[in-house]
Amino acid sequence: MWGRPFTALSVLGVAAHNVFELAAGVGLVFQPQLGLRGSGAFWALALPGQLAVMNRSEPARAFLLGSNLAGVAVHFVLWPVDWRRVPPLLTDAEGMGGRALPWYNALLYAWLAATAAALATETRRRRWAVLGLLAVWPLRASATHHFRWLKEEARDRPAWWNRAAGG
Repeated sequence: MWGRPFTALSVLGVAAHNVFELAAGVGLVFQPQLGLRGSGAFWALALPGQLAVMNRSEPARAFLLGSNLAGVAVHFVLWPVDWRRVPPLLTDAEGMGGRALPWYNALLYAWLAATAAALATETRRRRWAVLGLLAVWPLRASATHHFRWLKEEARDRPAWWNRAAGG
């Protein structure tokens, strides 16, 4: 694992993203389909599994790193961005308030940097990353569904994890 520290940091970026969104009241990815406990269990198993697969197979590593890039990119596709800034920053995201947003932008850029570094220094067969990048479309569809569902949940069944959509 530590022979590929940027790969490990990329997977840690996915985990940090999920924890941040849950703490901010957005819920977890795949929560509409699996529920809170089910999506928590999914990620608790999927992330160590992803890291194990990435350390055993170079094509799988490149593909999954590409999908991690898609995971970052989908945020800049779905939410308003100030493109005049360097780097561009989300100006709104997922119902998070102003205090959370600078930290969220920093997290996304750290995840992006770790993933790009893993592709650049720990992966030779990068063409597989292009296939992983194609995940931006299903991830966008999943996120769009998630936020429709989140608003309904916040309205019908308010809970601590869906407070970002409340109001």
